[in-house]
Amino acid sequence: MSRVSLIDLTIKFFRRNGYKIEKNAVLEGFSGLPHSFDLVIRKGEKRHLVWVRDWKRTVGVNMVINMDKASEDVGFTNPIMVSEKFSGHAKAYANRRGVTLLTRRQILRRLG
Repeated sequence: MSRVSLIDLTIKFFRRNGYKIEKNAVLEGFSGLPHSFDLVIRKGEKRHLVWVRDWKRTVGVNMVINMDKASEDVGFTNPIMVSEKFSGHAKAYANRRGVTLLTRRQILRRLG
């Protein structure tokens, strides 16, 4: 049995929760730099930027900081990062800054 890619699982999860999805968005920040995001999800007035890191290793705090800064530069708050696993420092930073971290296990549990 082949495993569903994390990006496909993430898209399924947000679609089921009523979000409209735009894939592979490149947005220009206030700094003038382009920033790439795997997904831009929209539901009514709510809009979030999503990075999906389908890695075998743990995602560290540096990746969460980079995503937070990139989303802030393009004028979005409360970004979402999806991965298999996050480090303790990544979780602590995300908690302080309002970044949502989702794991494959959490998505599968919520999809039922």
